[in-house]
Amino acid sequence: MKKIINKISYSIMSVILAVFLTIFLPLSVYGISPIQQGALAAQGAQQPAQLFGSAGIFTVISNAMLFLVGALSVIMIIIGGLRYVISGGNTSAITGAKNTVLYAIVGLIVALVSYSVINFVLVSLH
Repeated sequence: MKKIINKISYSIMSVILAVFLTIFLPLSVYGISPIQQGALAAQGAQQPAQLFGSAGIFTVISNAMLFLVGALSVIMIIIGGLRYVISGGNTSAITGAKNTVLYAIVGLIVALVSYSVINFVLVSLH
């Protein structure tokens, strides 16, 4: 039974390695990576041609997502503040309001860190 599990795990690992090598290694064909080739093949008439850069697809998407998460976090901080103000001294309501504000701030921090990581990766790939 242990041999079968080892064979299956080696098979899965080799498939994952093969997929990783074909997707993420920069195999250049006329100076274009496979990821860029796929994006150019799927490009519509009015879509941007660049994946990376200031007007690239990934940059536009990550900026839109950061704006959305930031707006939701600000709204949740306001809602948490209102819940805190109208809690009336109820300890469970105060705890819930504090948790709402805390989770909104943590979500905002996670969004900013993920935005930084995405920008680092995009700059590295470009």
